[in-house]
Amino acid sequence: MNLLFKIGFLEISIVNIIDITLVSMLLYQVYKLLRGSVAIKIFLGFLSIYLIYLMVSALKMELLSIILGQFMGVGVIAAIIIFAPEIRKFLLIIGRSSILSNENVLQELLFWRKRETQAFNINPIIDAAKSLSGTNMGALMVISRNSELKFYAESGDLMDALVSKRLLISIFNKYSPLHDGAVIIYNGKVKAARCILPVTERDVPAQFGLRHRAAIGMSEATDTLVLIVSEETGQISLARNGKILHNLSFQEVREFINDYLTGVDIDDKFEPVTVYERNRSKSNRSTSSAS
Repeated sequence: MNLLFKIGFLEISIVNIIDITLVSMLLYQVYKLLRGSVAIKIFLGFLSIYLIYLMVSALKMELLSIILGQFMGVGVIAAIIIFAPEIRKFLLIIGRSSILSNENVLQELLFWRKRETQAFNINPIIDAAKSLSGTNMGALMVISRNSELKFYAESGDLMDALVSKRLLISIFNKYSPLHDGAVIIYNGKVKAARCILPVTERDVPAQFGLRHRAAIGMSEATDTLVLIVSEETGQISLARNGKILHNLSFQEVREFINDYLTGVDIDDKFEPVTVYERNRSKSNRSTSSAS
């Protein structure tokens, strides 16, 4: 059994070490998934009841053990119902990171085709963002490098048009019937406009409106880079993997989009949304002390 060492009557093997490590990693990922949401309190409540159940069982309190045992018997079903959004998000993360999530993977495996790069001319996106920002015209652009996002594209109006500055500006014009929603850009084309995006369920700073919440939610659910133009301030933001970079310059936006499309890992450069709440609190305190 590849015994490593013994602690009292416990025999520790390599398999035990691997098992404990994998369980620790799984619990840490569950904590990261639930952190900052109401679900973490419910999870701690379930854990507390389970620990009480173990304690009363060890003390042989039969009546209380029976009551808590019945509760724990249906606990799995109750947990699935209560944590349905978190379970769905967890499965989305697994599916997004899987090699099978690539729509062309079967062709690549069967025919040994070299994967084509999804980089394209992003100048129209940057130019449109400049014009929209300068006129405080809100915009939401989802940029994808490995999927057409058909599920989300079908929630809006399909277009399949080449990306151009004038097209994006006309879509997000406040008098356009297509401005209310997001555009999906894939492989140099606007696949759809007026698309409905999933809104994040986490707590976000009050400075972020519905457009930013939708961008964060979309970046949580898919392997995309989402560009936001604020309607109130005209500032440019990017969302990726549930994190966000706020008030970027156009040169920074260009670099991030180019790196994303060419496969460069940019995830570490993004910050959790809670950082902005802390920074805002610090600035408020410093302003109060100065006055």
